[in-house]
Amino acid sequence: MVEQPWRCSNCEQLHHGLFDLACFAPDYWKEEEVYEPNASLRLDGDFLSEDFCVLGGEYFFVRCVALIPVVGMKETFGFGVWSSLSRTNFEKYIEKFDTGFDVDQGPWFGWLSNRLKNYPDTLALPCDVYPQPKRKRPHLVVTGYEHPLALDIRDGMAPEKLLEIYEANGHCPERPAEKPSSHGWRGLFGLRK
Repeated sequence: MVEQPWRCSNCEQLHHGLFDLACFAPDYWKEEEVYEPNASLRLDGDFLSEDFCVLGGEYFFVRCVALIPVVGMKETFGFGVWSSLSRTNFEKYIEKFDTGFDVDQGPWFGWLSNRLKNYPDTLALPCDVYPQPKRKRPHLVVTGYEHPLALDIRDGMAPEKLLEIYEANGHCPERPAEKPSSHGWRGLFGLRK
């Protein structure tokens, strides 16, 4: 079944089924929301690019993806989040960023550095950061908890919960781009009743 396209009532974009969401920066970033080029990376002071963040030359972060299966779908929802890393692992990450990682690199310990809407507090949850080959962003897995985010990453989430997450982040499928499906939200994601 092909999912029904829908136009978001807030962002006005036409969506087809799942789309990923991303946090702009770690929640600890209090400066202007402007990215510098990755090539300008500085390990002292404050720095923010699409992939790296440094605070005061003491705290180091990388952008990751928390991959969350959606029950009944082949696609996986991706939440772009930030994790802290030790300086040692941050430097390893930078060293291999352009050339890629060996399969035996990582995981590295980190702390989830964003609060995600529609979850109990996620800031500072322990996580593992898995570097990926070919300049793909590392995968993040929440560890050591029965936190709802950890459970969703491990077991998957219901499509209804994904719609709630979209709505909490400003995406509302209130105006379908085509004739509304008789299957409601299931029609949006191409699922059968």
